[in-house]
Amino acid sequence: MRTVCIVGVGMSKWGEVWRMSLRDLHTQAALNAVKAAGVDHLDSMYVGCMSSGLFVGQEHLASVLTDYMGMRGLAATRVESACASGGLAVRSAFIEIASGMSDIVMASGVEKMTDVDGDEATYALATAADQEYEVFHGATFPGLYAMMAVAHMEKYGTTRDMLSTVAVKNHNNGSMNPDAQYPFKISMEQVANSVMIADPLHILDCSPITDGAAAVILASEDVAKKLGKPYIKILGTGTGTDTIQLAQREDMTTIKAATIAAGKALDMAGKKIDDIQFAEVHDCFTIAEIMVVESIGKYVPGKAGEAFLAGESALDGAFPINSSGGLKSKGHPVGATGVAQMVEVYKQLTGQAEKGRQIPGAPKLAMTQNMGGSGGSSVVHVLEVA
Repeated sequence: MRTVCIVGVGMSKWGEVWRMSLRDLHTQAALNAVKAAGVDHLDSMYVGCMSSGLFVGQEHLASVLTDYMGMRGLAATRVESACASGGLAVRSAFIEIASGMSDIVMASGVEKMTDVDGDEATYALATAADQEYEVFHGATFPGLYAMMAVAHMEKYGTTRDMLSTVAVKNHNNGSMNPDAQYPFKISMEQVANSVMIADPLHILDCSPITDGAAAVILASEDVAKKLGKPYIKILGTGTGTDTIQLAQREDMTTIKAATIAAGKALDMAGKKIDDIQFAEVHDCFTIAEIMVVESIGKYVPGKAGEAFLAGESALDGAFPINSSGGLKSKGHPVGATGVAQMVEVYKQLTGQAEKGRQIPGAPKLAMTQNMGGSGGSSVVHVLEVA
């Protein structure tokens, strides 16, 4: 199996982007990535997108997006696994290059979520939950994650301040990210006093509705060396699933799919979790970040919150998490999130993170964790600077 590298990255504008369509957003990110990589062609493309049919009424993205990129005829495949769609697009591109079938492949992700009203957006997102046993009875994702938060609080004594510190830290990081939807700082008091969405989750515990796209160019190491630009290696990749229905899980305080995916990725990379120096993880809600870092084995269950309060997850902490601002501040265009995590890791490992958010100490090894729904699917990658 060949070594696979990321040789260039690109982002579109993120936020409530009224004057750009889904195809415009994707084209902007895709061409930015091609330019950054300096490649003269692509062999194929995988695009992650959760629900373009419900958000903008457009399916058949392989044809639409290659056409508007100016690359008609390019082999293209759409990948869907709810909010893990982008991460799985990267994994699909990785497999194609590692197998020797192609040398240069784009992995991209896109979602245009603000062309519908709030109720329609809630409906579209709820398709990632169990329709018969959750959605039919009124459960939305804030409600599902609120139940997970309550269970975690009851079992481990997790506090309001532990949840709030996730949001405060991620907004601090996002305030230095030029691509972030909400690039401003917030306080612990603002989080705790913001509008209640689903007890104990306030609106500042929740990631936003976002328009945006991200793209990365993957290549064999031979190609990466010839390009003569900074690149990073994907050492390991893993995926896992769990029951889609929260009530059927063995334990609501852990993300089993993330545990499985992280184990596979670390085994493939020949690394242990303590070798990882920083991570981009799926903080769709503040409780999710806490549960994920425990599920991937970085912290003993129930201990992540204490570590966060002590500053371990900050940029200058022992294990920085979501230097990009995460989903909470950077935004969460669901199909693009897993690819944007790769963009941030590429910048950090190659020393190109903007506006003072570069992690100190020149980190060399990182992890990304992307998941769908309430954790019914997850994909993890382990990456190293060349």
